[in-house]
Amino acid sequence: MKALLPFLKLFRRQWRMMLLGLSLSVLTLAAGISLLSLSGWFLSAAAVAGLIPVTAYAFNYFTPGAGVRFFSLLRTLSRYAERLATHEATFQLLTRLRVWTWQRILPLSAANMQGLRQGELLNRLVADIDVLDHLYLRLVIPVIAAAIMLCGLFAFLAFIDLELALILCLSLAAIWLILPCTFYLMGRKPGIRQLENKRMLRVRILEFVQGLAEVSLFGAADRFRERITLFEARLLSSQRTMNEVVALSQAILILSHGLVAVGVLYAAADGVGIHQPPGPMMAMVAFMALACIEMLMPAAGAFQHLSACIDAAKRLNDLADQTPAVTFNQQSNNTVSRGTLVMEGVDFSYPGGGHKVLNGITLTLGVGEKAALLGKTGCGKSTLVSLITRQWEPDAGRITLDGAAIDSYDQKALTSGISVVSQRIYLFSGTLRDNLAMALPDDSSKRTKTDRKQLDQQLLQVLEKVGLSALIQSNDALDSWIGEGGRQLSGGERRRIGVARVLLRDAPLLLLDEPTEGLDKGTEREILDLLFTFAEEKTLLMISHRMNTMAQMDKIHLMENGIIRISGTHEQLLKNDDYYLSLHQQF
Repeated sequence: MKALLPFLKLFRRQWRMMLLGLSLSVLTLAAGISLLSLSGWFLSAAAVAGLIPVTAYAFNYFTPGAGVRFFSLLRTLSRYAERLATHEATFQLLTRLRVWTWQRILPLSAANMQGLRQGELLNRLVADIDVLDHLYLRLVIPVIAAAIMLCGLFAFLAFIDLELALILCLSLAAIWLILPCTFYLMGRKPGIRQLENKRMLRVRILEFVQGLAEVSLFGAADRFRERITLFEARLLSSQRTMNEVVALSQAILILSHGLVAVGVLYAAADGVGIHQPPGPMMAMVAFMALACIEMLMPAAGAFQHLSACIDAAKRLNDLADQTPAVTFNQQSNNTVSRGTLVMEGVDFSYPGGGHKVLNGITLTLGVGEKAALLGKTGCGKSTLVSLITRQWEPDAGRITLDGAAIDSYDQKALTSGISVVSQRIYLFSGTLRDNLAMALPDDSSKRTKTDRKQLDQQLLQVLEKVGLSALIQSNDALDSWIGEGGRQLSGGERRRIGVARVLLRDAPLLLLDEPTEGLDKGTEREILDLLFTFAEEKTLLMISHRMNTMAQMDKIHLMENGIIRISGTHEQLLKNDDYYLSLHQQF
């Protein structure tokens, strides 16, 4: 239960809407019980009055009839309003929960996310948060509403007959205390198993869809489908088990409620308060006991959701409660203005990796200098870039930007001073404008109408500069929807949008990590020419397997097994290093 405390604290933000939903839920229960109780009394009293002509003519049919209509309308309206209020409160809570989760995750670095697959992370951010909507809608509301209604029922019935009030309300309280705990124990393992199987199925499907091209290329589609079918069968089996638990719990609940109703009817047979014989009052109490099933039914499912909520909360807490492995200096006023980069004796190894990925790396880039890192896959090139961008912290050594230690910068200053073009360009499901404007240093949502027109003109100019004039032929080109991951665009167009972001950010230090990987030679040449033109007066560090831009570099560093084996200009390395010469000849 402790795992749920952080999420219960979030309820304070929405207490007004939650209180409204709770009030309407109690009103709905009260109207339903009152409707059935009054109807039972009215039918019995009318039948008794009809036995004698004198009482038949004297009986007041209009007042109880109006009461029945009033409670029926009240129940319908309050139920509708309760659904609106509770679901609105649930959506607000989910929104707040997602924001809270993102606020806790954003400071985390790659070190915190190590070993966490994308599908698993997506499941926690989507599925586990969705599971927690049961916390308010199916747990908190039914329990509190039933408790309030039970107190009100006892107060009303005790005014008529204290003994019957004790029998009915204590029996209902026992059902609410004993059966939910029983149902929780019955549904705990099946609920967790169902949630785990659903998580695994989502992860497998996501991995299959994301890697569909590679899976099809290597002929592994059938094997992946078999694994998905296996997890689907496990999910269906766990759902079947859970449905059996639900059916059994509902049967036990209905049986228990029936026994309570029979017991109340038996007790009322001796008289109801001062009413001897009980007559219509006996029918009212019996119908009142029957109407309480509406108050009890949520107990069958409520506590079965508890195990799933606790399990989801634990996974989210495991992620959100982490201490960021990389912290930034919040009091710093340093800014990256020149782009000089110095690395001195930098060592690094991944946690649990065993061996050093980087070993004593020393590297210097002056203002406006262009340098390249070459080496085989796995030699540590991309790791070096991740240290500069502070996704990881070096085990030893020192990294400085513009003469200041890299850990002395706050996050905004560091991200504003460095632009990165990597192998993969991350595009979001939104408009072309949204995917470009995120590279700007300020919030475009706060701009005036005139400023936004100027912004659009700036974006159109950058798109034309990167060779995307075909995308901006229409007047509403910036409002075009590019799809999840930019699926509406080609690979070259996505890479050009990444370059457009770099041009918009205009940072003094430019890091290129295989920026043209997977592109044809023509597109590659165009993008590299554009980047080098843009970076004429900027500091540039490029990681590449290609040799077509090496002649433009001021210095080239060959990496091997985590060390810089040799450095020099293009001409020097052609003369002094056989490996570099072989690469050039292959190119």
